[in-house]
This record gives sequence, structure tokens and C-alpha cells, in this order.
Amino acid sequence: MEIIDAIILGIIQGLTEFLPVSSSGHLELGKAILGDNSVPEESLLFTVVLHFATALSTIVVFRKDILSLITGALKFEWNDDLQFIAKIAVSMIPAVIVGLFFEEQLESLFGGNILLVGCMLIITAVLLYLADKAKDTNKNVTFKNAFIIGISQAIAMLPGISRSGATISTSVLLGNDKTKAARFSFLMVVPLIFGKIAKDVLSGDLTYDSGNFTALSIGFVAAFIAGLFACTWMISLVKKSKLSYFAIYCLVVGVIAIIYALLN
Repeated sequence: MEIIDAIILGIIQGLTEFLPVSSSGHLELGKAILGDNSVPEESLLFTVVLHFATALSTIVVFRKDILSLITGALKFEWNDDLQFIAKIAVSMIPAVIVGLFFEEQLESLFGGNILLVGCMLIITAVLLYLADKAKDTNKNVTFKNAFIIGISQAIAMLPGISRSGATISTSVLLGNDKTKAARFSFLMVVPLIFGKIAKDVLSGDLTYDSGNFTALSIGFVAAFIAGLFACTWMISLVKKSKLSYFAIYCLVVGVIAIIYALLN
């Protein structure tokens, strides 16, 4: 992979991980446009590295929240902080199940299936449109909500379904406060990403070529910096109820992707 390609894909990942437009879908589209001929396993390695970068950017943006959660949990009381952590754990269950039992089937979808990406982007657009029409409330995420949001996160493993878009939309449609929905959405993915990376490293599933170290490193830095910007921006956008703009964007890109796939 060329350095410029790694930078472009890193920026795409950093921006789209938080903006509700599907980072995995855009990465697949980006690879198709740039002519990436990697086999699914190699493609997945680069994707995992970029997701790791955006997970770190999430930690930086929410460092005060995370520190507060850790401090509250160490009091060993069933307080709001410990309950929030427990809800995060509940939300991870569906994705963990999918990752453990359907990993090979999932990986096979990350091989330039542009038609699938296009269809899933249109589904993302519908979710965002419905969420944008929902009334804002002051309701907190409940344990039941957390599990349902977790199901949407598991479905968002498909390329083209926005993880942030699906989880925030699901949370808002369940009647939760939009700002709290965004906070929960961004924090719930951090342990999942680190868990996935740890599993892949320990199992030896990721194939590594030392010749790709520079590209991986530069892609990581690009994704981290872009992630810092996008995460902060997205929090502001959710507060202002601007999801409909992303719905239009996903719809347009989805239709273009489908046309591209059918003509090639």
C-alpha cells in the first residue's frame, strides 16, 4: 500500500468512525477506488489498526468522563458510574456473540462487496432520517435499552451500516436524550475494539508483513488526528439535531455505490 493511500484511508476512517456514514463502508469504497487488491484478511488488518486509532481518539475526547467512571467504580457502590459501566458491558453481548460465532462469515464481506455497501448505506440513511424526526428527551439509557442498542451495534458490523448512526438512532428512537445517546454510543465501542484486537493478536488471526509497517503507522496517525476532530464535531451536531443531512449523504453515496457495482 502506498503512503498516500494509507493517509487517505486513515482520514476516511477517522472521520467516518464518528460521523454516522459508516467507516467500514467508506473504507471498502475507498479501497475499491484506490485499487486495493488485498485479500480480506490483509484488508481486515489495516481496518483493525485504523479502528484502534479511533478508539484512542475517543479516549482522549472523553478522558474526563472515563476518569469519572473509573473513580466512581472504584468506590464499589452501585452508583451511576458503576451502572453506566454495567450498561456498556450489557451492550457488548450481541457484538461479542457475532464476533465469536460468525467471524469468518463477517470477514468474507470485507472484500470489496460494493453492492452490499450501497444497500447498507441506504438502510443507514433510513435510520438517521427516522431518528432525526424523534423528539428529544432527558431520558437516560436503561439496561434494556443498552441491550437493544448492542444489537444494533452487532448489525453495524456489516460494511455500510454506520455503527454510530445505528446505535445513536436506535437509542434516540427508544426515547433517550440525544446527547446522552451519543455519549453512550461513543464509549460503548471502546472496550469492544480493544477486546477484538486482543483476541486477534492472541489467536494469530491477523497476518502481518513488515513491509507494510510504514503504511500502517501513517494510517494510524491520520485516523487518530481525524478521529479527534470528528468526535468533537459529531457531539455538537447531535445536540443540534442535524442527522437528516447525513441521511441524505448516505442515501446519495449508497445509490452511487449500487450503480457503480452494477456497471462494473
